[in-house]
Amino acid sequence: MTVMEQRGAYRPTPPPAWRPRTDPAPLLPDAEPYRVLGTEAAAKADPELLRRLYAELVKGRRYNAQATALTKQGRLAVYPSTTGQEACEVAAALVLKEQDWLFPSYRDTLAVVARGVDPVEALTLLRGDWHTGYDPYEHRVAPLCTPLATQLPHAVGLAHAARLKGDDVVALAMVGDGGTSEGDFHEALNFAAVWQAPVVFLVQNNGFAISVPLAKQTAAPSLAHKAVGYGMPGRLVDGNDAAAVHEVLADAVRHAREGGGPTLVEAITYRVDAHTNADDATRYRGDAEVETWRAHDPIQLLERELTARGMLDEAAIEAARQDAETLAAALRERMNQDPVLDPMDLFTHVYAEPTPHLREQQEQLRAELEAEAESEGSTHR
Repeated sequence: MTVMEQRGAYRPTPPPAWRPRTDPAPLLPDAEPYRVLGTEAAAKADPELLRRLYAELVKGRRYNAQATALTKQGRLAVYPSTTGQEACEVAAALVLKEQDWLFPSYRDTLAVVARGVDPVEALTLLRGDWHTGYDPYEHRVAPLCTPLATQLPHAVGLAHAARLKGDDVVALAMVGDGGTSEGDFHEALNFAAVWQAPVVFLVQNNGFAISVPLAKQTAAPSLAHKAVGYGMPGRLVDGNDAAAVHEVLADAVRHAREGGGPTLVEAITYRVDAHTNADDATRYRGDAEVETWRAHDPIQLLERELTARGMLDEAAIEAARQDAETLAAALRERMNQDPVLDPMDLFTHVYAEPTPHLREQQEQLRAELEAEAESEGSTHR
């Protein structure tokens, strides 16, 4: 008998006292994504909430289009669009209370704006200006996170600390399907479940991690199924159904606030635009696939539902579009103004107490700037 055969024959018997710590059945997600629009559940939804979601989706779509145009004009260095994913972005911002925290990825600028951050400040990092662009403590919004999934352990740490202090705070952390392949994702979920931290993980499964489709990343039945391995509930939701995303996230936030621990929510959506303005999406997907998802557009889905129920008329639709145009016009005007930059700001907020090496670099730059200014002054005399 070979060594492998010997190992295969070994079947250890668990001790009689062994049992699963948690019944896995209640943690498993539904077989199909949860939906509200087009179902009987839509009749129970709050009309005011649905109208607000609609208005925010329309503004979000216009915001995405304007930000993308700004990259072509050289006013933004890069912009990862969320066109087609607006339902996830808006719902994530609206379910949180003022004291709660949002932890966005680099693609979640729209969620940051919907949370109340100034649209120009939200784009500062992508513009190439200094630091975050907004005060995280003022808005309870962590910096846009460019490294994949590193914001997730931060969210867990903040939520756990808030729980230890007795603060009524929930953290909602956003990540893409590509981010679930990172070690930070697994570490964050494990710590969150062990500590029962009041945190909600929202995975926007938009089909691709840049050019890599989901099928080449995981063999799991769904990303929501990963939750059970850590001992937390997993929820699967139609990410283009704004009402459904809001309801599922609201339930998860309420569960966390009441001491129930974390939840992993997977929203099935689609990235209609390219990964960023630097990406050529035609190299890894066809137009037919994109057009299929355009027929499941989050704005159209909600507009049809509200119109059919008599909760939205042409005047309200036009008003939402005009508000969106006003937002875009203001964004254009302000982004077309060149920022006044001070090179010495490079050293601001790097450390609470600058290191000797940093001070040396600071003095070197100051000397260079003074020499340059003196040289220019003598030239003009």
